[in-house]
Amino acid sequence: MLLRSTRAGAPPVGFSAAMERGLAPDGGLYVPEQLPQIDSDDPVRLLEPFFAGDPLAPELPDICSEAGSFPLPLALRGRHAVLELFHGPTAAFKDVGAQFLAQCVRRRGGERSILVATSGDTGSAVAAAFHEMPGVRVGILFPRDGVSARQRHQLTCWGGNVTAFSVSGTFDDCQRILKEALSDRTFTAAHNLTTANSVNIARLLPQVGYYATASLTFRQQRDATPDVVIPSGNLGNATACLWAKRMGLPIGRVVLATNANRTISDYFATGRWEPRAARRTLANAMDVGNPSNMERILDLYPNSAALRDDVTAVSVTDAEIERTIREEFAEGGNLFDPHTATAVRAAHDLGLTNCIVVATAHPAKFDAIVEPLIGQAVAVPPALATLLARPTESLDIEANLDELARAWR
Repeated sequence: MLLRSTRAGAPPVGFSAAMERGLAPDGGLYVPEQLPQIDSDDPVRLLEPFFAGDPLAPELPDICSEAGSFPLPLALRGRHAVLELFHGPTAAFKDVGAQFLAQCVRRRGGERSILVATSGDTGSAVAAAFHEMPGVRVGILFPRDGVSARQRHQLTCWGGNVTAFSVSGTFDDCQRILKEALSDRTFTAAHNLTTANSVNIARLLPQVGYYATASLTFRQQRDATPDVVIPSGNLGNATACLWAKRMGLPIGRVVLATNANRTISDYFATGRWEPRAARRTLANAMDVGNPSNMERILDLYPNSAALRDDVTAVSVTDAEIERTIREEFAEGGNLFDPHTATAVRAAHDLGLTNCIVVATAHPAKFDAIVEPLIGQAVAVPPALATLLARPTESLDIEANLDELARAWR
């Protein structure tokens, strides 16, 4: 199968070429030329159509086996089934795509640089996946004042082949620098550059797998098709879910739960796509004012009416996040991080019953927010505790590509 640009200004390419380029030459995002119909959660069966004819195709079973080394349980929590995606090495859902991408890159070999912009969790997941991988160096761009203390520690505790850049700006600034770097032929050639953000389709495709497993499990257990409620920032996770739905997996409506950054929810209310500057919220990994993957969603749904039939969006305030965390713990002992709390709140407000709430991060990553609300300490997963014991280092840069070029040599 070939992958094409959302902007139709570049020739289609195979999986490995799309992975290594990150963005298409015309600035678009790679998407499959067609989505196969598959009613299975076997990762190899799900992904092999996208690898057809690619040099990595024979190695796909081993890639899936080595990347999928941690559980992704579907647990009953109160009124909802909760898909727990935080049991990987950095306690966030980004581990799934990062581990898969790393296995693909390792098998391709050669020397390359991987640049990633992060609003909190992507950077640490990518660092964990690529740390000490021969021939690979990683640069992480994160907003200096836009991540939690524990997220910052996870981003800056690696050393070796990983360099963390503390950017004076927002996540959108970090993402802008990333896109400028990928579009700059001189910079890209000098660094043999690609990205591990969800603009890279190799980060995104493996996420289809957990939606397949969760939806099929839900249907088997409840004899119903679940709606899926997703904490949404840059919309990569939502794109993977919508691809799974289009592939024929049993998924009902998809609900995009956002924080007070209303670019997404306002689009569904008004029909106008109006990116804007991000504002800081308690759900900081979703502080995105110009979500990159909306381009993929609009490509999948060129008809806005069809999009509204399948997808809705709900904006959740900081006060509602706090209330949800407090009430869920007090009433049922359920413990959620601020991002997952947006999805729980959205499910409640919409009165959903047959639904899957996607839990994207472990609450221990947000102890400064969660612990005062529940009145007790949150147990730290062993893998996270190990990272928090490491020393840290980072480089401060201004929010422009020239600064990055001077600092990352």
